[in-house]
This record gives sequence, structure tokens and C-alpha cells, in this order.
Amino acid sequence: MSTPSFVSHTAARLALAAIVLLALLATQQDRDDALAVTGFTPIMDLGLGTYLGFPGGLYENGVNVVPADHATDGAARVAAVQPRDTSDNPSASGKVVLVSIGMSNTTQEFCSGSSALPCSSWSFMGQAAVDPRVNHTTLAIVNGAAGGQTAMTWDAPTDTNYDRVRDTRLTPQGLSEAQVQAAWVKVADAGPTVPLPSASSDAYALETHMGNIARAMKVRYPNLQLIFLSSRIYAGYATTTLNPEPYAYESGFAVKWIVQAQIDQQRNAGVPVDPRGGDLDFDVAPWLAWGPYLWADGTTARSDGVVWLQGDLAADGTHPAQSGQDKVGDMLLAFFTSSPYATPWFCANPDCSAAVGGVGGLAIAPQVIDGSGGVSIDRWLLAGVAIAVLATLVLAAALYRPRRA
Repeated sequence: MSTPSFVSHTAARLALAAIVLLALLATQQDRDDALAVTGFTPIMDLGLGTYLGFPGGLYENGVNVVPADHATDGAARVAAVQPRDTSDNPSASGKVVLVSIGMSNTTQEFCSGSSALPCSSWSFMGQAAVDPRVNHTTLAIVNGAAGGQTAMTWDAPTDTNYDRVRDTRLTPQGLSEAQVQAAWVKVADAGPTVPLPSASSDAYALETHMGNIARAMKVRYPNLQLIFLSSRIYAGYATTTLNPEPYAYESGFAVKWIVQAQIDQQRNAGVPVDPRGGDLDFDVAPWLAWGPYLWADGTTARSDGVVWLQGDLAADGTHPAQSGQDKVGDMLLAFFTSSPYATPWFCANPDCSAAVGGVGGLAIAPQVIDGSGGVSIDRWLLAGVAIAVLATLVLAAALYRPRRA
């Protein structure tokens, strides 16, 4: 066989091999995407439907809107939020502190993986710091969350986490516990093992922890008026037992139940109704409500378009990658700039415009994907090599000119 003919045939074979490799990668990704769902319906989309007999909707009756009587209670708590000095005196030059409470995911999404300043620019605090709609005069946003700090490490006022927040987060910024008046709480228990509908499920245990946390926070932060709760992000890609599905999904029911427990108690003349939640009267606990609902069933878009791709999660499939942190940061900013329970103190002006995509307090986060595009980086590296080889061969064939005899 002549040299030109040999080169031509070899190039064709290698090009075919590259095409086959790309097809195999695409097929594998399709399989991964097909497996990257649980089949669960996001609680916000479940409506009057049920999960193992438990009704959907963030609030009662399958809806995602705060009930009228609870909304009235919330408005009263919002009206009580005012700038205070470090000695607990109302002051026009004082501060309203919004604090985060929770574990590693919480700190990564709210500020940074280290939990310390400076915050990542794509996190909630990073975005809020440069957003002109945000109140940069009397509002102070403080990240109290930290890695490894599970729900049980926040459920008593004597827990050392509260001392840590005071001594390493508030005091260095010239702030005090008396100025904390609103909080974003996102907590979980490590290594859950008992799913619903068991009466000893981890979801029920988490509800109890959240009730204890609400009361503990009210002791440490006597002027705390509002707690906004979020459940976990999608964990269907998890490769460890730290907090996989269905526990991430079921944590949403724990939030739903603790909020409803407070609503029911107020309707029952202040007498607790849910023994798991405990006493949530306003003299011992702040007003409780949903913050942004974060869970979506992997690659299956929920009603507002939110999805969780594999590239949105770190290698363990549990902690958010940069794009996942960005996504939650977007949701939080959309929530706090659109919720009537936040805008009076969070925004610079009363007419704080809704965040892009924000609808009725449920945030629609713009889909920001990192460099992996939801596909594991090693596959794309292989694909890139294949494409480079193919391009080189095509270029070589185009430049090759056999000598005339």
C-alpha cells in the first residue's frame, strides 16, 4: 500500500474511533442522567398529592403560601425588627443582623467553605455584598454556619457553637447577640438510617432538633424575630452515607412539620399540638417560615425549572460544587429581595424589586453550570483528547500532498 493511501486509511480509522468514543461518552451520560433521579416529587410541586401518605405543599392544604393567620403573626414580627446598638438599645445608627445557622453545605452556600471571611463571590453573602438593592447601611449579614456542625450541635443555648458565633463572627465585626433579629437555618443530621414512614425516622428526629434550635436561638438572641428554614439540596449523586436520599428529600417534611406545628399551636390558644416540635409559642421561639425550597429531583426540572446536575455537586455528591453554591446563593438572594417578611429590613428601599426569576417567594434560580456542565470532568477530558486527535488527523490529511513523479 502506498504511503498516502496508508495515511488516509489510518486517519479514517482513527477518526472513526474518535466518533465511536464520543458516542459512548454521550450514551454513558444519558444513562447517568436517567439514574440521577429518585422519582420523588418536590414538596413544592406535590400539592394535594402525598409521599408515603404525607401531603405536599410547603404549607397546609397543598399550597406554597403562608396561611393568612400566620402571615399576620409574621407581619407583626417584621414590624418589631429595628436597628439596635450592641447594648440592645434601638438606634438609627445600629444594626439588624441576619445570621446563618447550620453545617458545611450551609456555610458553603451562604458564605464560604471555611466559614470565614472573605465570602466567595458566588455565595449568597458574596452576591448580596455587591447588590445595590440590598441594605448596606443598617443590615449586617453574618455567617454562623460551619462544617461538621450538625443539628444536634445547635439544639441547646449552652452549645459551644453559639459561643463560637459570638466570639469569632459577631464580636470581631463590632456586633452583639442583641442585634441578631433574623436567621436562615439549614440543618441536618449526619448518617441518617431510618426513612419515613417509620415513627422513629430521621425526619421526625430532625423536626425535634429544629424545635429545640428555635428555642435555643431565642435564648441566645432575645431579639430574634424571624427564622427562615430550608431543607437540603438534592443528594441522589451521593457516594457516601453522610446524608443521601431519601433523607435529603425527607428533610423537607421536617421543615414543613415544624412550621405547621407553630401554626397549629397558635390556633390552639398557645397550647402545643405537635409533641415532636414542642413549645413554639412566640415568647419562647421566633416566627418560623420557609426560606427558599432547594430540592429538585436531579435532572428532572421542577415546576420553576430548577434542576440539580452532577456537576453542581462535589465529588461526594453531597456538598455543592461552585455552581451548586451559586445556585443556592441565587435562590437566597431572590428570596430575601422578594419576601414581604424580609424586604422591609433587607432591602435599601421599600420598593426593592424582585430578583430575576423570583415568583411569589419561591425562587427560580438562573441555571449556572460550572465547567463540567454536569458531566464528570474525566469524560470531557477524554472527549477533548478524541476531538483533538480527530482535528489533527483531518489537518494532516488536508496538508498532505504527495510528490508528483
